[in-house]
Amino acid sequence: MAKHVTLAVQPRSESGRTAVKKIKAEGFVPGVVYGPHQEPVHIKVSDRDLRAVLAQGAHEQVLVDLDVAGTSHTTIIQAVQQHPVSHNILHVDFQAVSDKELVETAIPVEPVGESNGVKNFGGILEQLRRTLRVKCLPTKLPSVLQVDVSALLVGESIQIKDIQFPEGVTPVGDKGVGVFIVSGSRASATAAAAAAAEAKGGKK
Repeated sequence: MAKHVTLAVQPRSESGRTAVKKIKAEGFVPGVVYGPHQEPVHIKVSDRDLRAVLAQGAHEQVLVDLDVAGTSHTTIIQAVQQHPVSHNILHVDFQAVSDKELVETAIPVEPVGESNGVKNFGGILEQLRRTLRVKCLPTKLPSVLQVDVSALLVGESIQIKDIQFPEGVTPVGDKGVGVFIVSGSRASATAAAAAAAEAKGGKK
């Protein structure tokens, strides 16, 4: 199950470009906490602390516990806006969740085992999706989804529909989307291309 991490945040009343610049100059990132049963709460969070949580969330899903002016919120990070060049964090959205209501979010995916096609036939395992969107109760939210790839041969793939999700966890979107595939080795592909080029040249 997803683990809880605690993140200290502060409420903010400032808005507008000048206020945001001041927040960032102080080492904070502006954000918002929203949910189906509450008004949005505007906050600011330490850039350093937020990056530490995001680094952890790159490998596993986490529930983020926030304390905003004495009110506790269990949340998930739904959106992070970053500058396209500097990669500075510009804004973060937290969605408040309830143990009794389904939530939709993305969880990391990782392969387990060594593919037969890789081990015995020189194939290459390619991971086509690093995360998958799912719907479940927060109490059922996996920290990571592990997928056994050991049976895959060269040319075979695993799609979302082939994955056994934990009880209470439902995938969202097109279930025919590929997640893992074993392709032929680069050396084989290079040799095949060279042979094709040579054959074409011989026909001239």
